[in-house]
Amino acid sequence: MAGGGCSCCVQLYGFLFEYDTPRIVLIKSRKVGLMNRLVQLCILAYVIGWVFVWEKGYQEFDSVVSSVTTKVKGIAVTNTSDLGVRIWDVADYIIPAQAENAFFVITNLILTQNQTQSRCPELPDKKTICKSNDDCKKDFAGTHSNGIQTGNCVPYNRDVSTCEVYTWCPVENDTFLPEPAVLKDAENFTVLVKNNIWYPKFGFTKRNILPNITADYLKNCQYSRTADPFCPIFRLGQVVKDSQQDFQEMAIQGGVMAIQINWDCDLDRRAANCVPKYTFRRLDNRESDHNVSPGYNFRFAKYYKDASGQESRTLIKAYGIRFDVLVFGTAGKFDIIPTMINIGSGLALFGVATVLCDIIVLYFMKKKNYYREKKYKYVDDYELGSSESYGTGS
Repeated sequence: MAGGGCSCCVQLYGFLFEYDTPRIVLIKSRKVGLMNRLVQLCILAYVIGWVFVWEKGYQEFDSVVSSVTTKVKGIAVTNTSDLGVRIWDVADYIIPAQAENAFFVITNLILTQNQTQSRCPELPDKKTICKSNDDCKKDFAGTHSNGIQTGNCVPYNRDVSTCEVYTWCPVENDTFLPEPAVLKDAENFTVLVKNNIWYPKFGFTKRNILPNITADYLKNCQYSRTADPFCPIFRLGQVVKDSQQDFQEMAIQGGVMAIQINWDCDLDRRAANCVPKYTFRRLDNRESDHNVSPGYNFRFAKYYKDASGQESRTLIKAYGIRFDVLVFGTAGKFDIIPTMINIGSGLALFGVATVLCDIIVLYFMKKKNYYREKKYKYVDDYELGSSESYGTGS
């Protein structure tokens, strides 16, 4: 106990009355000196090249706030046995008329005309084919049923009978999808994309219709990645082509496309240098080994009433391409605070060179004991006499 107590007293005495101070030792070694300069050079290149030049560490950054509106134009002509010759304009093929940061263009469709609420045979499948009324359950409605079963088994055609349902008759038959697409001319439709951005931290606003764009120019221009990269009018076929896809193939079953607008702006330069960059890509999955439920489609109906008040409708199963306009980007501007923080961090990194060289000199070189003696020096209290050392009694 006495020895342990004495040891604790010595450690406490040393903690209270000893002081460590750095000692500079000049080591004349080509290997150590070259390694030290090489590490310092790498740190300097990192701080200047990566932190300040590439990452712009002297700037403060802000994320973009954006709004998007679109306007599609184009005319298509179809000639089918159901509709005859028909003109399709924007009111026909853009559903809905306005959407948030997106628009949908019908490219293919299945029409079921003159539907009224009555009784008719269900489409034949494993659950609806019947041979007698016993095979049909009254008031039953399955997940994929078109209506409610009446309990009767009625002929669907000469070969097959199915359960009768109360629904909108005749029921839709979407087994056969038109190929090529009904509105294959949608490839030539154009869309005007109007995009306004705001960087609130810097109070900076701009839009993708640049100041040098005139009304006459806007009527005639069309976006081209090389020839006209700042025109905000896009041909739908070219958008799909620039994403390495085939429009006519995509038009049959539909899909989802992205029009990406990138606003990366350096506000230390002129505002005219802050311009949009457009890119395109297909978003829906088209893996050849897993092609379940491909494309994009939905249903809607147009309702009518005749003079007698009888209601009817035309059911449309619309296939098409949804274009999502995605806006992203950051803006940077000089600020003294991030500049000083990164300069301080860079200066602190220079201590890595000293630590690395100390480790090699003190632990790995042949003369490590000699260098350790030169680096560390133990000094006793001058007032107590040079021969006195801690831990010895008087």
